[in-house]
Amino acid sequence: MTLSPDLIRGGSAPSDEAETSATLGGEQKRSIEQIALLLFITVPFVALLAAVPLAWGWGVSWLDLGLMAFMYFVACHGITVGFHRHFTHGSFKARRPLRIALAIAGSMAVEGPLVRWVADHRKHHRFSDAEGDPHSPWRFGETVPALLKGLCWAHVGWLFDAEQTDQRKYAPDLVKDRALRAVSRQFVLWTVVSLLIPPLVGGLVTWSWWGAFTAFFWGSLVRVALLHHVTWSINSICHAVGKRPFRSRDRSGNVWWLAVLSCGESWHNLHHADPTSARHGVLRGQVDSSARLIRWFEQLGWATDVRWPSEDRIDARRKENLSNAA
Repeated sequence: MTLSPDLIRGGSAPSDEAETSATLGGEQKRSIEQIALLLFITVPFVALLAAVPLAWGWGVSWLDLGLMAFMYFVACHGITVGFHRHFTHGSFKARRPLRIALAIAGSMAVEGPLVRWVADHRKHHRFSDAEGDPHSPWRFGETVPALLKGLCWAHVGWLFDAEQTDQRKYAPDLVKDRALRAVSRQFVLWTVVSLLIPPLVGGLVTWSWWGAFTAFFWGSLVRVALLHHVTWSINSICHAVGKRPFRSRDRSGNVWWLAVLSCGESWHNLHHADPTSARHGVLRGQVDSSARLIRWFEQLGWATDVRWPSEDRIDARRKENLSNAA
């Protein structure tokens, strides 16, 4: 894969030691990482399954819901604005403090170290829904049983694949950046911070251990599980179903009912038709909170060179226009 100059920014080539220490582990997942990944996925998921009956029995406070929503959207925008649109695709340039803040906020989503996340996603775009794609739901074929198996693989199964994307090949710009390497290596630290903020706030506000516990349950465990499955649904659901008004070389679709929770990422067809666009929800009524946040950053002078989609650029990618031109 050849990266554009906009994605590869400054710095001399790092040493082999610096490169291999860019994230937790190298190109093969170690057993301790597999165990940690299993815990990060299953424990929050169990909490998510228990949320409804426990809410029915205990009730849930406005404080718990507020902490869950706040932490959810901070981490979600860290992924969508930071990991995805900025670091992976270079949809805009960020001032150094914002760049670091987005790296930390995305790490608090507990979806893996920054460098690995970006490398995986760049590889996904290179081979989208073809051989080499790390998480295509069409991996096993197009029959119903094969697609069901593929959806499970694309949603969560691929995370346990021992073979990992070559980070030096797919994310050399991030490997070269000392501060971003540090944030990536500190993934466990940011995970702990992410999980401890809700119970700390809940305990201090209620001045009780019970308040800390319920805040941890809703604001940490349930929030992480919900965000995980919304994010993974972009890999699975949005590559299997949805409307496709724009031409792309894969099966990416727009899934409207995921738009709010995914912060605009589920307008996935436009994204694959125009990957560097800072806005994914380009049609009337398509909510895209990530694009709104980028606009605010731009107005504050924190973000520059934002790649907003022009009407001409959007029209050029519409299927009907391409058909008429042919």
